[in-house]
Amino acid sequence: MRTMILAALAASALATPAFAQRQDAPFSGPRAEAVLGLDIVVDRDADEGYNGLLYGGAIGYDYQTNGMVFGVEGEITGSTVKATATDVLVAGDTMRSTPGRDLYAGVRVGGLVTPNTLVYAKGGYTNARIDADYTAGSTTLSDSENLDGYRLGAGVEQRLTGNVYVKGEYRFSHYGSGNDFDANVNRHQIVGGVGIRF
Repeated sequence: MRTMILAALAASALATPAFAQRQDAPFSGPRAEAVLGLDIVVDRDADEGYNGLLYGGAIGYDYQTNGMVFGVEGEITGSTVKATATDVLVAGDTMRSTPGRDLYAGVRVGGLVTPNTLVYAKGGYTNARIDADYTAGSTTLSDSENLDGYRLGAGVEQRLTGNVYVKGEYRFSHYGSGNDFDANVNRHQIVGGVGIRF
């Protein structure tokens, strides 16, 4: 019994500094989150836009000091956006394009407007895959292309209870180059997220 009491006291003593640090800097440490939102893909050359649902997840690490938060993050998302065109090369043919996975790595910086509310800006590198199927008669050809670009965004993160938080964010991405061709694609996304800080 004495051993159990001593072990409980030791565990409590070890946990106290971490708890105090989290109370003093609730936006510090590693985090993981799920994101969901609106995805708008605009082909500027064709002057066409397509809407769909964005879904995925992100991980990151933040450091809070003197009311400021500095962080790094990575994200992978998918999308339900679909674009279809007919009579592209010959009468009756069909071209279908869909965004594949989108990878993002970047940084963010923000400031606390209340002890539990963070306003931030972000920026970094994004790489999106475009999958395409072309059908003419009984023949179907498939291909995919990875597009390099940059992303800029801003958002608000709200700490709830314990280590759980929610966020709302707008981000703009531009893709200007691919492996085989130059692209001129913009992407607007409005997302919400829920996460946990470890």
